Formats: sequence, structure tokens, C-alpha cells
Amino acid sequence: MSGRHTGRTSQGLRITALPRTLKLLFRLAPRQLNDEIAFAKIELKRKGIQVGVAAAFLAVALIFVAFLMVGLIVAAIMGLATIMPAWLAALLVCALFLVIALISALIGLRKFKQAMPLVPAETIRGIKHDLGIAKEGSGFNAELLDPASPEAKAAKAAKDEAAAKAKAEKEAKAEAHKTEFPHASEPELHRRLEQRRRHLAQVRDELDTELDIKPQAMFVLGAAREKLGEGKAAVEHGAAAASQKFAAFSGSRDGAGVRWKPLAALAASATIFAVLLRRLLRNP
Repeated sequence: MSGRHTGRTSQGLRITALPRTLKLLFRLAPRQLNDEIAFAKIELKRKGIQVGVAAAFLAVALIFVAFLMVGLIVAAIMGLATIMPAWLAALLVCALFLVIALISALIGLRKFKQAMPLVPAETIRGIKHDLGIAKEGSGFNAELLDPASPEAKAAKAAKDEAAAKAKAEKEAKAEAHKTEFPHASEPELHRRLEQRRRHLAQVRDELDTELDIKPQAMFVLGAAREKLGEGKAAVEHGAAAASQKFAAFSGSRDGAGVRWKPLAALAASATIFAVLLRRLLRNP
């Protein structure tokens, strides 16, 4: 992972490496995400311990608040004991607490009965019925909404079986994930995250280079100009050679051969240009 995508400065058509770069990104991103999740679990565990310690101190504070309330109750009883016997003062305080508890319990029970049933069973059944009709039309069996019906029991059994199968598949995937990505310590996660982060940065920079149209177009244009220059030079050389040959051939004849020099040179130049152009298009 460290030596394949170091800074490269070689010149060429970099867009040809785009599929390999994208494949590498798709391979690195899930691993980075898995390590980030594992690191988040470690952080949450550490914060959970801190929250637990804070909750313990709060529980101690609540305990001492309860002791405070007990002390206040004792003080109230002792205050009443100055004008009546201590046992009678304690009974009066307990009776007061009992009356308050009974009144609160009766009010709460009344409110609870008014709120019953807690779940709007008929409304939920009607919504399920409407959804079943919307999904299956007139073929929907309303008996499925009755938990005691055989159809509902069969559907529940099938649903439980599917849930058990899905749970088994999930556990198998979890085991495969544990095998592929074993548990790592916090320093190891730090090291892997930093290393892969640098790797991703290098790959991302190379992706910018490969997707930059201007350098790619300039490279293709430069290559085309170079090939065109070579073809032009070859055409000129071929035309000169053909002119010399035809001049030598014409010189041994009458003046009528002079008329064929331009035509012969043009034909030779066109032939050579066509051959070179075909070679240029075949090997860009």
C-alpha cells in the first residue's frame, strides 16, 4: 500500500490509469470506514466509562439527599414531641405521609384507567387493513389481522422463520467481517488510519491529475503535431525524390515530358501522405 501510489512524475496519457485508481479508491474506502467505526466504538466505550463514573457520584449525592430528608423528618417529629408524646408525633407524621401517598395513588390510578387502552388497537387494525387492501386489493385476507386465526398463526410462523434465517445470515456476515477485519488496538487503529489517510490523499491527487482534461488534451495534441511533422517531412522527402526520378526520366525525352512533372509529383505526394496518415491514425 505504501509503494504503488507514491508521487509519480512520468509524462504520458494518465487517463489510462483511471480504472485502476477508481478500483483502488473503492477498495480503500470500506477499510477506512471500518477502522473509523472501530475507533468510534473505542471512543464511545471510554466516554461510557466516564459517564458511569459521573453517574456513580450522582447516585452518592442522591443517597445523601435521601439522608437529608430523613433528618428533616426526624427533626419534624422531635419538634412535635415538644408539645406531645414522641410516639404520637411520629404517628402523626406517618399518617400524613400515608394520606399523601393514598391520594397520589388514587389520582394516578384514575388517570391510568382513563388512558387505557394504551395502544389504539382498532385504529392500528384499520390502518393494517387499509395497507393490505392497497397492497393486494380485494385478495387481501382480513383474517390475517386476527392473531388467533390460523392464517395469522401461519403468517407469523413464516415471518419468524424468515427472521431466523436473516439473523443467521447476519451472524454469518458478522463472523466473516470479524475474520476479515480482526479487532485491533487503539494505537494500531491510529497507525492504520493515518497510513491509509495519506494513501487516500495520494490517490486523490493522482485522480485530479488523471481527470484534468487540459494536460491530457495538450499531450494528445503534441503527439499529433509530432506525428504530423514527421509525416510532412516524409512527404516532402518523397516528393523531392519522385521529382528527381521523373526529371531524370523526362530529360531523356522530348519537351512534352515537362507537362507530366507536376502530375507525377502530385500523385507520389498524395500516395505517401495517405500511407503516413493511415499509420498516424493507427498508432496515435
